Amino acid sequence: MSKDNRTADQNSLLKELTSADSERVIEALNSLHESGKVSDIPVLIELMNQTQYPEIKSKIAGLFGNLKEKEAAPLMIDAIKNPKYTSILKELVSSCWENGLDFSKYLSVFVDLLIENDLIISFEAYTVIMNNEHRIDAEIIDLEIDRLEKALPAISEQKRPLIIDVIDFLPSVRF
Repeated sequence: MSKDNRTADQNSLLKELTSADSERVIEALNSLHESGKVSDIPVLIELMNQTQYPEIKSKIAGLFGNLKEKEAAPLMIDAIKNPKYTSILKELVSSCWENGLDFSKYLSVFVDLLIENDLIISFEAYTVIMNNEHRIDAEIIDLEIDRLEKALPAISEQKRPLIIDVIDFLPSVRF
């Protein structure tokens, strides 16, 4: 297949995502599982945010949980930081630990989520941090531990163990 045909097929597939027929959207999402590109992520985030169909949200969350291209990480972080996507924040954050991409450069984003959000979002952010296998600069680690320690007195009893675990864990990924 020529590049032009692949581009046309991809554009046709993305157009299907805007269909009023949820079955067509689901079929397009199934096709994206095989042929999707990192550049499709913003379209999928927007669809996930706008759809009223739980099955469509679930399919998109599944796609995000299976991302393997490292170029996807900044796109996911941009969406997480965008207040427009608050209604799908849990799904966006959980996809970050499910897909196993390197989010170590974004430690401060996940620390913010841990401190500032409800228990469900905080737990998802906690899981991203605790699943990190990459080394992080000692200065950044020290800064984030300091932020967590300062936040601890105002944290709910439910979230306190999460923050203490992160404080104890972060020195192990210091370089």
